[in-house]
Amino acid sequence: MSVLPLVFTSGWASGINAYAVVLLLGIFGATGVSDEVPASLQRTDVLVVVAVLFLCEAVADKIPYVDTAWDAVHTVVRPVAGAVVAALLAGESGSLPEIAAGAIGGSTALVSHLVKAGTRMAVNTSPEPFSNIALSAVEDLGVAGVVTFAIFHPWIAATLAGTLLVAGLAIVIFLASRIRRFWRRRAQRREEKRRGQQPVVPPAGAPWG
Repeated sequence: MSVLPLVFTSGWASGINAYAVVLLLGIFGATGVSDEVPASLQRTDVLVVVAVLFLCEAVADKIPYVDTAWDAVHTVVRPVAGAVVAALLAGESGSLPEIAAGAIGGSTALVSHLVKAGTRMAVNTSPEPFSNIALSAVEDLGVAGVVTFAIFHPWIAATLAGTLLVAGLAIVIFLASRIRRFWRRRAQRREEKRRGQQPVVPPAGAPWG
């Protein structure tokens, strides 16, 4: 059976939460649920590290503005993780060239990550933190559900991941005005902070104090 649908789904999920993808696949492989998971993802040290990073992301991803900073750091991490996981899956299966799988997984993860980051910028225009918490929880559950489903029904899961990816792009385009507002607010805060750090110089001839 072709590993292509699992490659695509893992790439989409890696763009949202790469640590959850590696953790889930590793657990599925280590427990014997799936034979398609490479041994390198089942190693105990790998599972421990990604579990700790997953917990860090679970916290950072729910705090307004911290989530955007976290996304910025992971602009490289998530696509690379998506490419590596896809290449490993292809190498284990042998039904798809590893380079092609890496390109599919990495590019899909990049698009998915940009959708996630753009959505968070739009959400951060709202002053309350509850929308961030709710959206993060939905993303985590969505990744867990779709990746788990991909193990048993890969083509259906890939179709679902593709639908969610297209829907996410449409939502980001719809929220473009809110995203621009986010960047304006951020630039304004930086300018205010810069002005606040500048020393106050009195006019010539005016006494100090």
